Amino acid sequence: MTPERYEKIRRVLGRRQPSLSVLMDEVNKPHNFSAILRTCDAVGVLTAHAVPPKSGALPTYDATSGSAHKWVAVQTHADAVSAVRHLQAGGVQVLATHLSQRSVDYREPDYTRPTCVLLGAEKWGVSDEAAGVADMNIVIPMFGMVQSLNVSVAAATILFEAQRQRLAAGMYETPQLAPAELDRLAFEWAYPDLAPGYRERGEAYPVLDEVGQIVR
Repeated sequence: MTPERYEKIRRVLGRRQPSLSVLMDEVNKPHNFSAILRTCDAVGVLTAHAVPPKSGALPTYDATSGSAHKWVAVQTHADAVSAVRHLQAGGVQVLATHLSQRSVDYREPDYTRPTCVLLGAEKWGVSDEAAGVADMNIVIPMFGMVQSLNVSVAAATILFEAQRQRLAAGMYETPQLAPAELDRLAFEWAYPDLAPGYRERGEAYPVLDEVGQIVR
C-alpha cells in the first residue's frame, strides 16, 4: 500500500454518498449491469441493490465495469416490490423509471434526499406493481423515433442529475460516512486480501496510520 494509493482511497470514501443508490430489477445483460455499477462508482454510490434475473444469479461482471464491482457493494433482494418497501422503510424515496399518468421529468425530484433509482429489465422495464409502490415515476424526455434509452444510459443520465444537485448542495464537500464506517471501508479497500480473515475470526481490523500502513 503506497501513501498515494491510500490517500486516494480516503479521498474517494470521503465523497461517497450512502444515501444515493439504484435498484436493478432483473437487469440480465452483463454489459448493462457492469456499466451501471461503473456509473454508480463515478457518482459516489456506496451500495447498489439488485433483484437477480429469473436464472437466479446476478450477471457476470465483465470489462465494462472497469473494476467498479470492487468499490460498489451489491445487495440482493427477492423481488422488486419487497425491495422498494424495504428501502422506503429506511426513509429512502424510490424513483421508478416508468411511463405512467403520474410520471414527471427525471430532473424534477429532489435528489439531495435519500434516493434510490429503480431500473427495470432490458425487455420489460419496471413492472406496474413496482412502479405503483414507488414514491414517484420518472421519465427522460425523448424526441426521436426510438422510445427508450438503453438501461445503462438511462441510469447514467439520472445519476448524473443526482450528482449535479448534490454538488450544488455541497454534499460532496463533507464526508457522508461516519468516521468509524469510513475507517472500516478504508481498511477493506486497502487490504482486500486481509480483511476477510479478520471478519472470519471475529477480530477488529488493525488501525492504519496516516499513510495506510498497519500499526503493529
